[in-house]
Amino acid sequence: MSNSPTVLITGCSSGFGLETARLFLDKGWRVVATMRTPREDLLPRSDLLRVLPLDVTDIESIRRCVEAAGPIDALVNNAGVGMLRPLEGTTLDNVREVFETNMLGTIAMTQAVLPQFRQRRAGVVVNVTSTVTLKPLPLLSVYTSSKAAVNAFTESLALELAAFDVRVRLVLPGRAPSTSFGSNARRLMGDTVPDVYAEFMQREFAAVQDTNTPVTHAQDVAEAVWQAVTDPAAPMRIPAGADAVALAGA
Repeated sequence: MSNSPTVLITGCSSGFGLETARLFLDKGWRVVATMRTPREDLLPRSDLLRVLPLDVTDIESIRRCVEAAGPIDALVNNAGVGMLRPLEGTTLDNVREVFETNMLGTIAMTQAVLPQFRQRRAGVVVNVTSTVTLKPLPLLSVYTSSKAAVNAFTESLALELAAFDVRVRLVLPGRAPSTSFGSNARRLMGDTVPDVYAEFMQREFAAVQDTNTPVTHAQDVAEAVWQAVTDPAAPMRIPAGADAVALAGA
Protein backbone atom coordinates (compact mmCIF):
# COMPACT_ATOMS: atom_id res chain seq x y z
CA MET A 1 0.00 0.00 0.00
CA SER A 2 3.04 2.30 0.16
CA ASN A 3 2.44 3.44 -3.41
CA SER A 4 -1.25 4.17 -2.89
CA PRO A 5 -2.34 7.58 -4.17
CA THR A 6 -3.42 10.19 -1.65
CA VAL A 7 -6.58 12.28 -1.51
CA LEU A 8 -7.21 15.25 0.79
CA ILE A 9 -10.89 15.82 1.54
CA THR A 10 -12.27 18.85 3.35
CA GLY A 11 -15.33 18.75 5.60
CA CYS A 12 -15.15 15.10 6.69
CA SER A 13 -16.96 15.32 10.03
CA SER A 14 -20.30 14.29 8.48
CA GLY A 15 -22.33 13.82 5.33
CA PHE A 16 -20.71 13.86 1.91
CA GLY A 17 -17.15 14.32 3.13
CA LEU A 18 -17.33 11.49 5.66
CA GLU A 19 -18.80 9.06 3.15
CA THR A 20 -16.27 10.08 0.51
CA ALA A 21 -13.42 9.42 2.93
CA ARG A 22 -14.86 5.97 3.67
CA LEU A 23 -15.13 5.12 -0.02
CA PHE A 24 -11.56 6.13 -0.85
CA LEU A 25 -10.27 4.13 2.12
CA ASP A 26 -12.24 1.10 0.92
CA LYS A 27 -10.64 1.54 -2.50
CA GLY A 28 -7.15 1.45 -1.02
CA TRP A 29 -6.28 5.14 -1.24
CA ARG A 30 -4.42 7.06 1.40
CA VAL A 31 -6.90 9.55 2.84
CA VAL A 32 -6.24 12.84 4.57
CA ALA A 33 -9.62 13.55 6.19
CA THR A 34 -9.88 17.11 7.47
CA MET A 35 -12.28 18.61 9.99
CA ARG A 36 -12.55 21.78 12.02
CA THR A 37 -12.52 19.62 15.16
CA PRO A 38 -10.82 16.30 14.38
CA ARG A 39 -12.49 13.10 15.58
CA GLU A 40 -10.66 9.82 15.22
CA ASP A 41 -13.78 7.74 15.92
CA LEU A 42 -15.72 8.69 12.78
CA LEU A 43 -13.70 6.56 10.38
CA PRO A 44 -12.30 3.03 10.69
CA ARG A 45 -8.76 2.75 12.01
CA SER A 46 -6.35 2.35 9.12
CA ASP A 47 -2.69 2.90 8.29
CA LEU A 48 -4.00 4.68 5.20
CA LEU A 49 -5.89 7.33 7.19
CA ARG A 50 -4.80 10.63 8.66
CA VAL A 51 -7.25 13.01 10.34
CA LEU A 52 -6.07 16.61 10.37
CA PRO A 53 -7.56 19.85 11.69
CA LEU A 54 -8.58 22.37 9.05
CA ASP A 55 -10.57 25.59 8.93
CA VAL A 56 -10.87 26.56 5.27
CA THR A 57 -11.56 30.18 6.26
CA ASP A 58 -8.17 30.46 8.01
CA ILE A 59 -5.11 30.79 5.76
CA GLU A 60 -2.72 29.70 8.49
CA SER A 61 -4.84 26.61 9.19
CA ILE A 62 -4.74 25.78 5.48
CA ARG A 63 -0.96 26.21 5.36
CA ARG A 64 -0.43 23.91 8.34
CA CYS A 65 -2.79 21.27 6.98
CA VAL A 66 -1.30 21.13 3.50
CA GLU A 67 2.21 21.05 4.94
CA ALA A 68 1.30 18.20 7.29
CA ALA A 69 -0.46 16.27 4.53
CA GLY A 70 2.60 16.19 2.29
CA PRO A 71 2.29 15.21 -1.38
CA ILE A 72 -1.27 14.54 -2.49
CA ASP A 73 -2.75 13.35 -5.76
CA ALA A 74 -6.26 14.76 -5.44
CA LEU A 75 -8.01 17.55 -3.56
CA VAL A 76 -11.73 17.33 -2.84
CA ASN A 77 -13.19 20.67 -1.78
CA ASN A 78 -16.30 19.49 0.04
CA ALA A 79 -16.43 21.75 3.13
CA GLY A 80 -19.41 24.07 2.99
CA VAL A 81 -22.13 25.75 4.96
CA GLY A 82 -25.83 25.97 4.07
CA MET A 83 -28.23 28.83 4.52
CA LEU A 84 -31.97 28.78 3.85
CA ARG A 85 -33.51 32.16 4.58
CA PRO A 86 -34.96 35.23 2.83
CA LEU A 87 -32.48 37.86 1.76
CA GLU A 88 -34.42 40.52 3.68
CA GLY A 89 -33.62 38.69 6.92
CA THR A 90 -29.97 38.01 6.07
CA THR A 91 -27.18 40.04 7.63
CA LEU A 92 -24.00 40.81 5.73
CA ASP A 93 -22.12 38.84 8.38
CA ASN A 94 -24.23 35.80 7.39
CA VAL A 95 -23.42 36.41 3.74
CA ARG A 96 -19.71 36.72 4.48
CA GLU A 97 -19.70 33.46 6.45
CA VAL A 98 -21.29 31.56 3.57
CA PHE A 99 -18.95 33.02 0.95
CA GLU A 100 -15.85 32.69 3.16
CA THR A 101 -16.50 28.98 3.55
CA ASN A 102 -18.09 27.93 0.27
CA MET A 103 -16.26 30.15 -2.20
CA LEU A 104 -13.12 31.67 -0.71
CA GLY A 105 -12.31 28.49 1.20
CA THR A 106 -12.41 26.54 -2.05
CA ILE A 107 -10.14 29.04 -3.77
CA ALA A 108 -7.68 29.14 -0.87
CA MET A 109 -7.41 25.34 -0.63
CA THR A 110 -6.91 25.05 -4.37
CA GLN A 111 -4.20 27.72 -4.36
CA ALA A 112 -2.41 25.87 -1.57
CA VAL A 113 -2.04 22.60 -3.51
CA LEU A 114 -1.57 23.87 -7.07
CA PRO A 115 2.21 24.35 -6.89
CA GLN A 116 2.81 20.63 -6.24
CA PHE A 117 0.31 19.59 -8.91
CA ARG A 118 1.84 21.92 -11.49
CA GLN A 119 5.39 20.83 -10.70
CA ARG A 120 4.48 17.14 -11.03
CA ARG A 121 2.23 17.84 -14.01
CA ALA A 122 -0.41 15.67 -12.35
CA GLY A 123 -3.28 16.10 -9.94
CA VAL A 124 -7.04 16.46 -9.67
CA VAL A 125 -9.20 19.11 -8.00
CA VAL A 126 -12.86 18.22 -7.40
CA ASN A 127 -15.23 20.90 -6.13
CA VAL A 128 -18.56 19.87 -4.62
CA THR A 129 -21.33 22.41 -5.26
CA SER A 130 -25.08 21.86 -5.69
CA THR A 131 -27.88 21.40 -8.19
CA VAL A 132 -29.53 24.52 -6.80
CA THR A 133 -27.25 26.22 -9.32
CA LEU A 134 -29.24 24.48 -12.07
CA LYS A 135 -32.74 25.19 -10.75
CA PRO A 136 -33.38 28.35 -8.70
CA LEU A 137 -35.21 27.83 -5.41
CA PRO A 138 -36.57 30.37 -2.91
CA LEU A 139 -34.72 31.34 0.29
CA LEU A 140 -31.41 30.20 -1.17
CA SER A 141 -30.19 33.31 -2.97
CA VAL A 142 -27.00 33.68 -0.94
CA TYR A 143 -26.19 29.97 -0.76
CA THR A 144 -26.91 29.47 -4.46
CA SER A 145 -24.78 32.42 -5.50
CA SER A 146 -21.84 31.10 -3.46
CA LYS A 147 -22.09 27.71 -5.17
CA ALA A 148 -22.64 29.22 -8.62
CA ALA A 149 -19.45 31.22 -8.11
CA VAL A 150 -17.59 27.96 -7.42
CA ASN A 151 -19.03 26.49 -10.63
CA ALA A 152 -17.71 29.41 -12.68
CA PHE A 153 -14.37 29.34 -10.86
CA THR A 154 -13.99 25.61 -11.52
CA GLU A 155 -14.79 25.73 -15.21
CA SER A 156 -12.41 28.61 -15.84
CA LEU A 157 -9.64 27.03 -13.74
CA ALA A 158 -9.95 23.77 -15.67
CA LEU A 159 -8.95 25.61 -18.86
CA GLU A 160 -6.11 27.36 -17.05
CA LEU A 161 -4.58 24.15 -15.68
CA ALA A 162 -5.08 21.82 -18.64
CA ALA A 163 -1.67 22.84 -20.00
CA PHE A 164 -0.10 21.40 -16.83
CA ASP A 165 -2.09 18.13 -17.02
CA VAL A 166 -4.06 19.04 -13.89
CA ARG A 167 -7.75 18.11 -14.07
CA VAL A 168 -10.51 20.14 -12.39
CA ARG A 169 -14.07 18.83 -12.05
CA LEU A 170 -17.43 19.60 -10.45
CA VAL A 171 -19.77 17.31 -8.50
CA LEU A 172 -23.33 18.62 -8.12
CA PRO A 173 -25.36 16.86 -5.40
CA GLY A 174 -29.12 17.08 -5.26
CA ARG A 175 -31.29 17.50 -2.17
CA ALA A 176 -29.96 15.47 0.75
CA PRO A 177 -32.28 15.52 3.79
CA SER A 178 -29.98 13.20 5.75
CA THR A 179 -27.07 15.66 5.79
CA SER A 180 -26.44 18.60 8.13
CA PHE A 181 -27.60 21.23 5.61
CA GLY A 182 -30.86 21.81 7.48
CA SER A 183 -29.20 22.22 10.87
CA ASN A 184 -26.59 24.55 9.41
CA ALA A 185 -29.31 26.58 7.78
CA ARG A 186 -31.28 26.88 11.01
CA ARG A 187 -28.15 27.90 12.91
CA LEU A 188 -27.80 30.90 10.62
CA MET A 189 -31.44 31.96 10.92
CA GLY A 190 -30.99 34.16 13.98
CA ASP A 191 -33.80 36.57 14.81
CA THR A 192 -33.49 38.96 11.87
CA VAL A 193 -36.12 37.37 9.62
CA PRO A 194 -39.29 39.48 9.38
CA ASP A 195 -42.38 37.71 10.71
CA VAL A 196 -44.10 37.97 7.35
CA TYR A 197 -41.78 35.23 6.03
CA ALA A 198 -42.42 32.75 8.86
CA GLU A 199 -45.12 30.63 7.22
CA PHE A 200 -43.30 30.56 3.89
CA MET A 201 -40.07 29.47 5.58
CA GLN A 202 -41.76 26.64 7.44
CA ARG A 203 -43.13 25.29 4.15
CA GLU A 204 -39.70 25.46 2.52
CA PHE A 205 -37.98 23.75 5.46
CA ALA A 206 -40.54 20.95 5.22
CA ALA A 207 -39.90 20.63 1.47
CA VAL A 208 -36.15 20.36 2.03
CA GLN A 209 -36.70 17.50 4.51
CA ASP A 210 -39.27 15.65 2.36
CA THR A 211 -38.16 12.09 1.54
CA ASN A 212 -41.21 11.09 -0.53
CA THR A 213 -39.56 12.23 -3.75
CA PRO A 214 -36.13 11.28 -5.18
CA VAL A 215 -33.25 12.57 -3.06
CA THR A 216 -29.48 12.39 -2.89
CA HIS A 217 -27.64 10.13 -0.47
CA ALA A 218 -24.10 10.63 0.77
CA GLN A 219 -23.02 7.45 -1.06
CA ASP A 220 -24.20 9.00 -4.34
CA VAL A 221 -21.89 11.94 -3.82
CA ALA A 222 -18.96 9.76 -2.77
CA GLU A 223 -19.31 7.70 -5.95
CA ALA A 224 -19.50 10.83 -8.11
CA VAL A 225 -16.35 12.19 -6.47
CA TRP A 226 -14.63 8.85 -7.06
CA GLN A 227 -15.53 9.08 -10.76
CA ALA A 228 -14.30 12.66 -10.97
CA VAL A 229 -10.97 11.78 -9.36
CA THR A 230 -10.20 8.47 -11.05
CA ASP A 231 -11.73 8.76 -14.53
CA PRO A 232 -9.81 11.13 -16.84
CA ALA A 233 -12.77 11.04 -19.23
CA ALA A 234 -15.26 12.17 -16.56
CA PRO A 235 -17.36 15.15 -17.68
CA MET A 236 -16.81 18.58 -16.20
CA ARG A 237 -20.12 18.45 -14.27
CA ILE A 238 -21.19 15.22 -12.58
CA PRO A 239 -24.66 15.18 -10.97
CA ALA A 240 -24.90 13.08 -7.80
CA GLY A 241 -28.18 11.56 -6.67
CA ALA A 242 -31.37 10.46 -8.42
CA ASP A 243 -32.91 13.93 -8.26
CA ALA A 244 -29.68 15.54 -9.44
CA VAL A 245 -29.38 13.20 -12.42
CA ALA A 246 -32.99 13.89 -13.42
CA LEU A 247 -32.54 17.62 -13.10
CA ALA A 248 -29.29 17.65 -15.09
CA GLY A 249 -30.94 15.59 -17.82
CA ALA A 250 -33.86 17.99 -18.03
